[in-house]
Amino acid sequence: MKKVSIIDVAKLAGVSVSTVSLVLRQKGKISEATIEKVHAAINTLGYVHNIAAANLRANTSNLIGLILRDFSDSFSIKVMASIVQELEKKGFMVFLGQPLNDGDHLERCLLSFKQQGVAGVIYLASDNRASTLPEKIRHCPLPLVVVSQSLLEDKCDLVMRDNRQAANLATRYLIERGHRNIAYIGGQEGCHIREQRLLGFRSAMTQNGLVYREESAPACSDDTQAAGLATRQLLEKNNTFTALLCHSPAAMIGSFSGIHQVGRTVGKDVFLTQQVALIGFEDMLHVNLTSPSLTYVSSASEETGRQAAVLMMRKLKEPALQIQRITLSGQLVVRESA
Repeated sequence: MKKVSIIDVAKLAGVSVSTVSLVLRQKGKISEATIEKVHAAINTLGYVHNIAAANLRANTSNLIGLILRDFSDSFSIKVMASIVQELEKKGFMVFLGQPLNDGDHLERCLLSFKQQGVAGVIYLASDNRASTLPEKIRHCPLPLVVVSQSLLEDKCDLVMRDNRQAANLATRYLIERGHRNIAYIGGQEGCHIREQRLLGFRSAMTQNGLVYREESAPACSDDTQAAGLATRQLLEKNNTFTALLCHSPAAMIGSFSGIHQVGRTVGKDVFLTQQVALIGFEDMLHVNLTSPSLTYVSSASEETGRQAAVLMMRKLKEPALQIQRITLSGQLVVRESA
């Protein structure tokens, strides 16, 4: 069977080959009627557009390399999904890499990207204890956009969440509801996300004439058992705490357990001394499955992914674009736990 060509499509649609090419590449000012005719001819003939060949001829690529180290992190997964969705809407495809380390595995991943002819790289940073990028990423020769959950020192195009704003927003909300003894549960020592949120927490307390105490922010490993133990010990030492900011989904679930172990309950009412308000920092997938439902500051994961994709496409169009650092604020979603 003869292979259908772009010439065949042009003949059937009654337009020039260049017009068909513009329609396929979504370029130029083509009328809707002409676009419909071209697509009708494509469907009738079963024409398949060879994007790779077209890119080769035009010396361009519609491939974007995406590096994701941690598939267990819900924020990164949601950001990845948003990036893919936004890029695909604009005709780009994503080539996914998951290097196991920042050394030889990452180097092979970048080499694979180069061999596949990707136009640029989006890197989802996963090490929240590092303030700089891996060396291989810092020296990436391709257009690079970094997505991070914490502030990085590197001069790079960066999209990140504003952890300080998120904690400040949550703390101010609790203070406005009458809470005066508020604690922060979870996050390991040295975690930059924790450090940035504590800055926001402290700031809100100080601005409202409240005293921040070191013992009100116990660190612990990121699992429910550790968070539960930290919560129980905190409340046993000082039963005046009426609200907790929870570092992670695991800290939120663990805090439920710790609160119940000391004979208290989760809820909004600051005037009922047995109730403890909880606020998290993730739009968790199971947020509606708990009782009471959880109040949280959204991670802005979808917007983070969209901004990263838009920034990458902009860099490809404007190679001389100055370095962009985009910081996204979360929104407070009030439910039953606070």
